[in-house]
Amino acid sequence: MLWLLEELGLEYDIKRYERDAETMRAPDSLKKVHPLGKSPVVTDGELTLAESGAIVEYLVNRYGNGRLMPTENEAAKLRYTYWLHYAEGSAMPPLLFKLVMGQVEEKAAFWQRPLASAVTSQVKDSFIDPEISLHLGYMESELSAHTWFAGEAFTAADIQMSFPIEVAAASTDFSRQYPMLAAFLARIHERPAYQQALNRGGEYEVLG
Repeated sequence: MLWLLEELGLEYDIKRYERDAETMRAPDSLKKVHPLGKSPVVTDGELTLAESGAIVEYLVNRYGNGRLMPTENEAAKLRYTYWLHYAEGSAMPPLLFKLVMGQVEEKAAFWQRPLASAVTSQVKDSFIDPEISLHLGYMESELSAHTWFAGEAFTAADIQMSFPIEVAAASTDFSRQYPMLAAFLARIHERPAYQQALNRGGEYEVLG
């Protein structure tokens, strides 16, 4: 979300909250900001907003002044809306499911690990990995037809789509299997606002 704020040229403050290392649950201090302990969460005046897609839409509509979203081409507008919500609605669930399966195996007691490994491997091999490959192939084909996800212009939908692609790239032979997605990552990494967000917020780790 810092990247979007940088693209919009907005001033902002960062407040960090550390999740429990074992449970990954939000601390009470974050739950005071949002009762579900959601992250990221944005506070703008009296408004507190969670869910990345909603945050992106709010910031672009309120502060974008026509930037980072299609304003004339109806097809591009539809693509923009689709990819803005596809990122969390379709792309992220199998990636998160894979993370959960990894945590189940890692946190199992020593004597439980053979069974946990067998079960999680079956789930990953039969469902999760094929589902991730399906989505990555779909994204790859879309970027074969368009420079950016909404069309030929960079939009906030690309910012929203960057996270699931970064997550997938962390555990996939990306450049060989998905050259268009790899090129997409290279392009966004070169954007000054992306670099400024890293300088301001620090390097972040994606899911392995």
